[in-house]
Amino acid sequence: MPTSTVEYFDPHDVYKLLSPGLIPRLPLRDLNWQSHGGPLRSINTLHVELVPTDQAGAVDRSSVLSPTPDSKAPVRGRGESTASRDDGFSTAPIGRGRGSSTDNAGPLGAIRHSGPGITKERRHQIPGLRRTPYLKILFVRCDDNDAYKSTTRAEIREWIKANTPSSTPGKAASNAENHDAFEWLIVHVVIPNTVAATQPRSSGSKATDSSSEKTSALKWRTGSTTLLEKLRNDFNGTGKGAVDRVRQIRIGINDVPYDLLPRVVPAVPTGYHETEQDSENAWQDLIGKIKELILSSFDTRVTQYEEDIKDKDAQRGLPGWNFCTFFILKEGLARGFESVGLVEDALVGYDELSIGLDAIIKEQAISGSAEAHGGALLDYTEELKTLAEQAASQIFSGNMEFEDEETVDLQTSKRVKDTDPFGAIPISSTKKPYRELILANNISLFDFRCYIFSRQVALLLRLGNAWSTREELLAKLKEQQDLAPRGVAPRAPPPKQASDESENLSQLAEICRRTLEFVPAVSMLIRKDILAALGLGKGGAGVGDGSPSGKIDPVLAEIIDNIVASFAFSVAQQILAQTSTKSLQIPAPMLATSGDSEQKSAIPEPKTMMHPARTSSIPLRQSIQRPPTSPVGFPGPGRKDSVNDGEYGMAQFLKTGLEELAARRAELYTLSRNVLEECGKRRGWTNGWAAVPIVGESADLQEISLDDEPSSEVKPSAEVNFDLQASVAGVGNELLRTALDNKDDFYRLYETLTDKAMRHYSVAKYDHSVQATKADLAVLKFHLSEFKEAEYYFYHTIPFFGGCSWSLLELSMLVMYARCLKELGRQEDYVTKALRQLLTKAAAAERDRLQQKSMIRIGNGSASQYPESSAISGFLADMLTVSATLEKEVKIPLTNFFGEVELDGPPTYDDDQDSFSLSLKLRSLLVDEFDAESVSLRISNPGFGGNKEIWVQAKGPVTIKPGRNKVQLQSNMLMPGNYEIDQIRIKSSNVLLHFERELGQVVEKPFPVLQNPVVTLYQRTSSLDVRLSSSKDIRLDSNNMLEVEVITGWNDITNAEVKIKSATGGLRLLMGDAVIPDESAGKSKKAEGGTFTFGAITRDSSVRIRFPFKMEQDVLHVAVKVEVTYSTDKGTFTFFKTSSVSIALALGVNVQDVFKHKALFSRFTVSTASPSPLRLYKSELIPSDLFESHYGIPPSDPVAIFPKQPASLLYKITKKPGVSIGPNTKKTLYLKLWYSVLQDEIEDLLDKTLTKDLADTPLRQYSKLIVYKVLAWSQKRLTAYELEKCTLLGELSTSFLSDINWATQFPGIGPTSSSSLKGEDSHQIAAQLATFLRSWLLANPVLPLSVPSSPSSSGKDNTNNNNNPLISTILIPVDIPPITIVHTTDILFQQPPFPINSNENSHSPTSLEGGQGHPTFIINQQLPATLRLKWTRIWDTAFPASPQRSEDLEFSYEINAPPDTWLVGGRRKGHFVIPAFPPPSPSPKTDSQKRETKESSTPKTEADIPLLLIPLREGYLPYPTVDIKPVQVKSTTTSTSSSSTSPSRTTEGQQGAAGSGGGSAA
Repeated sequence: MPTSTVEYFDPHDVYKLLSPGLIPRLPLRDLNWQSHGGPLRSINTLHVELVPTDQAGAVDRSSVLSPTPDSKAPVRGRGESTASRDDGFSTAPIGRGRGSSTDNAGPLGAIRHSGPGITKERRHQIPGLRRTPYLKILFVRCDDNDAYKSTTRAEIREWIKANTPSSTPGKAASNAENHDAFEWLIVHVVIPNTVAATQPRSSGSKATDSSSEKTSALKWRTGSTTLLEKLRNDFNGTGKGAVDRVRQIRIGINDVPYDLLPRVVPAVPTGYHETEQDSENAWQDLIGKIKELILSSFDTRVTQYEEDIKDKDAQRGLPGWNFCTFFILKEGLARGFESVGLVEDALVGYDELSIGLDAIIKEQAISGSAEAHGGALLDYTEELKTLAEQAASQIFSGNMEFEDEETVDLQTSKRVKDTDPFGAIPISSTKKPYRELILANNISLFDFRCYIFSRQVALLLRLGNAWSTREELLAKLKEQQDLAPRGVAPRAPPPKQASDESENLSQLAEICRRTLEFVPAVSMLIRKDILAALGLGKGGAGVGDGSPSGKIDPVLAEIIDNIVASFAFSVAQQILAQTSTKSLQIPAPMLATSGDSEQKSAIPEPKTMMHPARTSSIPLRQSIQRPPTSPVGFPGPGRKDSVNDGEYGMAQFLKTGLEELAARRAELYTLSRNVLEECGKRRGWTNGWAAVPIVGESADLQEISLDDEPSSEVKPSAEVNFDLQASVAGVGNELLRTALDNKDDFYRLYETLTDKAMRHYSVAKYDHSVQATKADLAVLKFHLSEFKEAEYYFYHTIPFFGGCSWSLLELSMLVMYARCLKELGRQEDYVTKALRQLLTKAAAAERDRLQQKSMIRIGNGSASQYPESSAISGFLADMLTVSATLEKEVKIPLTNFFGEVELDGPPTYDDDQDSFSLSLKLRSLLVDEFDAESVSLRISNPGFGGNKEIWVQAKGPVTIKPGRNKVQLQSNMLMPGNYEIDQIRIKSSNVLLHFERELGQVVEKPFPVLQNPVVTLYQRTSSLDVRLSSSKDIRLDSNNMLEVEVITGWNDITNAEVKIKSATGGLRLLMGDAVIPDESAGKSKKAEGGTFTFGAITRDSSVRIRFPFKMEQDVLHVAVKVEVTYSTDKGTFTFFKTSSVSIALALGVNVQDVFKHKALFSRFTVSTASPSPLRLYKSELIPSDLFESHYGIPPSDPVAIFPKQPASLLYKITKKPGVSIGPNTKKTLYLKLWYSVLQDEIEDLLDKTLTKDLADTPLRQYSKLIVYKVLAWSQKRLTAYELEKCTLLGELSTSFLSDINWATQFPGIGPTSSSSLKGEDSHQIAAQLATFLRSWLLANPVLPLSVPSSPSSSGKDNTNNNNNPLISTILIPVDIPPITIVHTTDILFQQPPFPINSNENSHSPTSLEGGQGHPTFIINQQLPATLRLKWTRIWDTAFPASPQRSEDLEFSYEINAPPDTWLVGGRRKGHFVIPAFPPPSPSPKTDSQKRETKESSTPKTEADIPLLLIPLREGYLPYPTVDIKPVQVKSTTTSTSSSSTSPSRTTEGQQGAAGSGGGSAA
């Protein structure tokens, strides 16, 4: 490695004392140099090579070959441990030889000059060819002033005069001298126990400066000059810009060996003592001065080089300009940059030179004259010619085999030298004296490119801090430290220099990238050179492409191929070794070895081809473990490999450039493998790809010649001995020769290189490359019949190629994978993993072919290659045969084998039976036909009442042929509604082809399966039907009833089973209380769980099932799912239907009670609970055991009840006399109402009218569907206004149905098998239905609405003789609330005036009860009156009786009147007592009489209280109010208001209420 050379002259042999302190402070760090054409450059590390003067000649010379260094030299330069290296392996010094070492030891204080040290070598005329020092140092030992004056000063002057060309003042340095500019420095080394050691560094220093002796009385003599000052005064110069060139280093007494320590101590001590800090400062000053002087000389050299290069480049167009001379000049600048650590600038220089060489070669090729453009290079390389001649002689002499059969050890340099003409390191700048050859224009283009590339690699290795360059520098440093002598006890250890151990992986990756570009280019040069050397073509520097005009002899072609392969292989392995790093942790090898016991250790690892392995001495092959036998055992996503993660696992974090380096190294391994592969092809050894099954369209390809020669030319004889073609002559690389020795070694190395490339690609995350290398290994293992390992690689590789549209390659690999599984006897995997995938991919290719064919037909595509049918034929039958032996069913998606799966039209219905058929179109993409045991599909509807599913199946086995197929499917199960196909199944043998989709899933186009998955099933008019309705007779005090009616239609049922289930949450069906009203329909058997069994039922009849229900929550509608399974003479059929019915009350009833002394008046308000009006036909309040009701004259016509116009019913309720209250006495009355809902009447009218009009048309079987659609629209369109209008007018206008697009209301309607509409599609049938509805609406603009007949019978229970289904009844319980006491108050005027509307002559009675008008009073008139208090207990119907009934009750009354209306006089407040109820008597008759007497007040027990009332204002005045309250609240129960469950009630008691009526005052 080129470094900055510092030459030192040590005449007094003090360097060995100085080196222990100097060498540890190297290399120099943190230097800054101002570039002339760029920013400030930072030099982190500057490696300095200390070279003694007697060996400086060796530095200035280069040899042809790298000489063998003498490691036992007593004194060496810092960098000369073995040889000066510049490329990571070796560096050739410039010069003609190595100077011999001369013993320079002499008497103390004398400087003796040897011949080589004094004689100045003649400078070469070409700058840049020499390597001269940047700094010359003179180490001087002078112990006292006398020795300095006598000898030392003169000797220093003589040394300066001999070594400094510009020592004469005023003499300017020439340009040639600036190329080798250097600085000089004098270092005074002071030895302990000398006079110089007692002197301070300057005369101004005193003993007090020492920290150890602060009170010393002895001082340096005033006016004396120290040796350091004398040296500076004599040799630093006196000019303004004089440079300080003198430094002093004092050696500690403990740093000098005992035998070298002076024995005489100075007689006069000075008291001066050197401290550790003073010593460290001196060292820092010396290191800083060395940095300054080296940069100064370097800047001078760079300036001169740049000027000369600029001048030479300007002369490029002049005659005689030579590129080689220009190359040496510019390379001198690059080497200068390299020597001071500016490696990037040096690399830029070499890149520019490489580009310049390419430009020169291109110009020479264009002009045809080499001399006129930069000078001519050699036409060929002599070594390549010699190598080709030796290889030819080996072939014809028959010496083509190895002389021994022992294991090849590539670490033996002698064998490598004998067998490999390129050497262990084919790319090295020290293989030849390249610079001297370039300077002499005696170099070929091949050598020129190799030299430039070697220098670029060396610089990149240094930039990358590769292990080769780093270890070399560390070894040199250690050697110099070991040579330095040690003292007895060093005072302070030298400072430790930090070493940068990190590697720049990006620079190492750049080396690999450049190698990948260099190898192909230089391989072409090798071919041209050999052909030119043999006179068959022009060399690499010649004009044209260098191809021979005639045919090449096969033997010569074999030799050239071998030489090129050997060189390319060696270069790739060299770069792989140089770029290896511990930072790149590669996963464990995945090689799958065969079952033989042969040890594959003959071929070493590529990393150990040139250098010993740095990790372990254990053979690496022992770490390759056998992978598991089954792919299941291999680590997949989320699993770890069985290999130790600490050894092969990836680092916790990725360094910069790690992935790039791994990728480039993987490409180098691939390059090496390709070279090996090409060599193996010539010997008939293939990697297996040639034998891969071809699954593609065959095309007869004929090789034609691209030459201008006629095709009738006789082809050259190809009868060449195969052994000659398979020779290894010319293959110098030992590893490649070993691999080509036999087939086993070839495949072993091929597998090793492929595996290494794969593992590097995995680190680089190059997934495509990883899979490609896995495919190579899979094919190789298959070719070698190692089926277990091949199966593993195929298993992990095939999915990748399938996802990357490598369809033909994937099919070929699947064929091989299937054979591997078959050979291994894994039948299940053979079917499920291999054959299934193979047939799936073949079907996918067929689908693509069909699509491409259609695109070509319309002119939007181009022809592509697709697999042949013959290559895939037979695998389907094999899969069906093998699957029959498996226990589990093999499930395969239907879309893998079929395309264009569609329904052929709407469902078709069979006549006289409740079944339908679907026609399924299938397009088989398989090349073979097969027999399907069953074909079925499922249609589903996720509507209310649960998911509805119907399976439609083929009647028998179906043969599926390649291409289009049509399968007829039938089902005896029917459920009307809209469905979607969610499953399709085709079963053959033990293989199930299935297709599943989500309901409601959006169909994306183009999609090969089910573009329209919707299936609409409707119910024909004559088919079996199920109707659900709520009971027409409703009782609010018991469970309501639901009724299911089964209508047989055209079916003569032999037996039937009806299952009824709830379809609403919270609905409980009480099937234990179910009844079948009509038992004559057939023998019925009620079973548990809502299942009813019936016998024979004739056609056009019905069976009804009535059952109660309960609701756990309030809902308006309930749904019931009914399943009817019945048998006829045509088979067994199943009918499903989920019906919904409203259970909300159509009306609401509120009641208001008014209690009187002897009767209760109840007013019932009946209103509609929906927007639809009601018709109230009849009402009845059914009496109970305790009460009886009275009603007036009923209306003659039904009463219309509107949402805003309810009806009122007034009933008088009295207590039956003589009825005693007991525990079984029924006190509840029942209000029964007969009513109908107008909405139901309208729907019934539309149903009957449409059914009647469709009866005689071809559309009669669609009547139920039409009625269903019309009724659905009537519920949406009929508003409250329309309903009220219809009620008042008694007719229905059909205009609300006129603007509906009926053609879109009947999608997917299919015909029956024998109807007149057979053959028409669903759109035509829907159009006919729409046409009928439009004509019907025109013919019936108004429909008369008839009023149902009124019922004629009644009773307490809910049974009646009403046969009209539109009239419903409701039975509402009416409870009379028990009230303990009811008080009645009356205010009676004693002498009332005449009423306003009466005659003056007529007299009114004393009471106002019979008055015909309001009495008239005068303001302030005194009106005598009487307050009469009445009470009754007849409304106390509670049982058992409360305790207050047997006690006297005391009440208080208070008269209140507004103060501005009445002035009340008399007893306004008071108390009165009500006697207790008598206890029961033994005689019932006597007890009854007593109880009736004591239940109400009598004139004796009533209270009359006189009052005086005076009216205070005019107008209609209400009577004063009377408030009655119990005196003891806790023991008294007063009249209260209560309400029954239904209807809602308001009770008005007469306690504390004034008598009705009022008066007016005038």
